[in-house]
Order: sequence, then structure tokens, then C-alpha cells
Amino acid sequence: MRDLSPGDFQAVCNQIASAVSNASQVFPPSAPQYTSDNQHEFFSATQASACSVEPGSAEDVSVITRTPFAVKGGGHTGNPGFSSTPGVQIAMTRFNAVNVNTDAGTVEVGPGLTWDNVYEQLSAFNLTVAGGRIPGVGVGGLLLGGGYSYIANQYGLGIDNVVAYDLVLPNGTFTTVTADNDDLWFGLRGIVTKFTLKSFPQGEVWGGIVTWGTDQLEASKNAIAKFANVTDPKAAILSTFAYISGDVLTTTSVFYDGPVPPPGIFDDFINIPAIQRDLSTRSFPDLVKSQVSTTIPSDVRGLYCAFGPTEYSTSFINDSVNEVIFWGRNLTQLDPKVQILAGIEPFTSGLLSHGTPSAYPPDRSQIYFPSGIALTWSNSSLDQIMAQSIRQAADDLQAAALREGQNVTNAVVYPNYSLFDTPLEAMYGDNVDRLRSLKQVIDPGNVMNLSGGFRF
Repeated sequence: MRDLSPGDFQAVCNQIASAVSNASQVFPPSAPQYTSDNQHEFFSATQASACSVEPGSAEDVSVITRTPFAVKGGGHTGNPGFSSTPGVQIAMTRFNAVNVNTDAGTVEVGPGLTWDNVYEQLSAFNLTVAGGRIPGVGVGGLLLGGGYSYIANQYGLGIDNVVAYDLVLPNGTFTTVTADNDDLWFGLRGIVTKFTLKSFPQGEVWGGIVTWGTDQLEASKNAIAKFANVTDPKAAILSTFAYISGDVLTTTSVFYDGPVPPPGIFDDFINIPAIQRDLSTRSFPDLVKSQVSTTIPSDVRGLYCAFGPTEYSTSFINDSVNEVIFWGRNLTQLDPKVQILAGIEPFTSGLLSHGTPSAYPPDRSQIYFPSGIALTWSNSSLDQIMAQSIRQAADDLQAAALREGQNVTNAVVYPNYSLFDTPLEAMYGDNVDRLRSLKQVIDPGNVMNLSGGFRF
């Protein structure tokens, strides 16, 4: 089925258009909706599909998934072909409802939304959920990959806070998956049309963005290493060291779940001279909106690659910065538009204590921080070189963690940051055999192999 010609694909698009209900719509390449349905954060992850489909019901989803297809929510993956296809692009745009059940303490969320959309709607109820930390991240991709959030220290990962999934199974049938469905709950496989999540009271928070220049590089490294030892579960940061045009910029997203942080926790972020500093008491949606200061141009190519340290010591952070500088200097000789960054994301020791066994993380007794390298460039002829370089950079940092005595021989990396060549065992550990067995039971016809993603 993967060898269909463009003409065959067009015939399939016509068949889908005649088979779906009025709740759904098929768009040809000339339609404006086609462009948005196919668009991803990185241009290199976008493909020209034969048509795009915006299903409006679970029943119509089952009609579409009988030909090579891809499912796109927020389009935030960097891996080519994971949520794009030359076949039929399914855009979950019309699954965009947010329904609050105050009696049950839950919220129903559609996979066509991004987290900033969700937070904005929940703010009217003074509620939040465990979701993404920056604008533009899709609901479905983050949750199905694990899901780290600003409130993860307090409540666990995104998947730990799912109450139910409404799911279209590979055979086209529909089901609601709860913890009673042991295997499906453990290793979800199919297309989710609704997530039911635990909700939490949410008042004002404190935080925003701080950006330091190269002149404050040593101070910024020390500040981030110092914060990595903070044990207050309401406090969180997400830091990046980025090589851009010869400079190293340190950008930190700062969060405290309360209107005023306790004295001392964020002193360095307040006091070190900064290029940009936007820290204040604000609503949760406003804080999330503040987390991106620039828009990625529509023609930028890019990839992510994960590594998994167990601690952010001063020496490891220094290794991370040196890695960014090394690759930045070398790769900009090939493409002056190259930018590369390393992410530092500390969490407290109780992070994984809130959930039950799940495919990821395979071992809840040991935290491997969800760390990653991001690389962007403009020259498409360099795609293979850039993929090899970002893989080497992540491997170098994993080796650096091992050299300093971290227990990372069998480190687990975060699926949502993982490069397309990442072995399944590196993300799911000893759970891979169970996941493969489940795949044989749930999808014996290999329907999901018609779409992109990691293969079981």
C-alpha cells in the first residue's frame, strides 16, 4: 500500500470525501486549509500530502486509516514522516473541545488543541491540567509521549493525570480506555479523539523569561546548577544554552506555582545582569505565552535528539555548553544559519512517584531528566550531516554523564525529544517485549504501520 502512485492517492482522497460525514472535510493542495493541516514547526518535517482531511467524528477517522496516512495535532515533532506523509494527512483540528466537569474534577480535551489554547479556556474556571510548557505544543503528542509540565513535581507526568482516552483502534472500532483496560492503558496504540484529564485549582503564578548573554555565561551556568538542587515542588525552570551567530545565549523559563516565590530560590535569576528579563506575578496562561520570544521562520529545517542524565552538576552543565559551542562553530561553517542548543530541565526526586506503571518511563525508581539537543539550519542538502551531528552531540553528552559517575549505562531518554533513529529500548527499556506483543494483538493487520512514528 505504500507504493501507491500520486494518481492512486488522488483516487483515495476522492473515495474518502464521498465516504465521510458532513462533520468532516477533505482539502486539495489548492485549499488554504491544506497548508495549515500539513504545516509543522520545522519545514523539514513537512511533506506534501495528496490531500488533507479534517475529521469531525471518531467514525470518520476509521474511514481514513486504510491508506498511508499521518496524524497531526500541534505538528511539533522534528522527525520527518512521524506526523506527515505523501499519502493522506489527517489533521485533528476539529477535535477542539474543552469540557470541564467540576464535580468529577476532570477536563475533557480534544487532540486538535495546543496547550496554550487549553490553559486559556481553563483560566475562566481557575483550573489547570498537566500539559505543555510553551505555546504551540499539541495536546496529543505531548501526552502520548509522557508529558513534562511546570506542575509535574506536584502531580506527575501528563500520562499520570489521564483518566480516560477515547480511542479509534487500528481495526476501526471505538473504545474508551481506562485503567481497567490494563494492556491498552499501559501501551496505547491507536488514534485518540479525546483525553479526559485530572484538573487542579490554579491561581496566579510567578515567573517568565530570563535571557543572559555570553558575558554572563559562567554566572548563568552556576545559577542553573544551583537551582538543580532546589527541592520545592512548586518551583521549576527550563533552561537552554544556545549557540547563535558566534554567541552563547542562556535562556531560562522560570516558574513558581504561587503569586510570590519564597526568598532565595530565584535570586540569581533576578539579580544577574540580563539581556531580557520578564519575571512577574501573572496568570498561568500569560506565563506560558511568555515562554517563546521569537517565531521560527517557516522555511527552517530542524531536529531534536534526546539524552538522559541523572543530575545536572556544574561539570555536566559545562560539558553541555562546550558541546553546543563545538558543534555551533563547526556547523556554521557549512551553513551560517545554524543554531544549536542544549536543554537543561531539572525536576525533584518525587517526579515519578505520582503514577502507575506505563510504557514510558519503564523504571519509576530512577529519574533520567528529559534533556535534549535542538538543531536548526536552512540548507536541505545538509539534512543527513545535521542528523549525524545532532546524534553525535547527544551521544557525547551521554558519555560525559557516564564519565563523571552518573548511572546512565541504561539511561532512558524522553520519546518526545528522541531522534528518528533512537532504539526502542532507549525509550521503553524492558517494556519493549510487552509492547511488541500488545501490538500483535491490537494491530495484527499493521494498520498503524501505514503511519509514521517509532516501529514496534
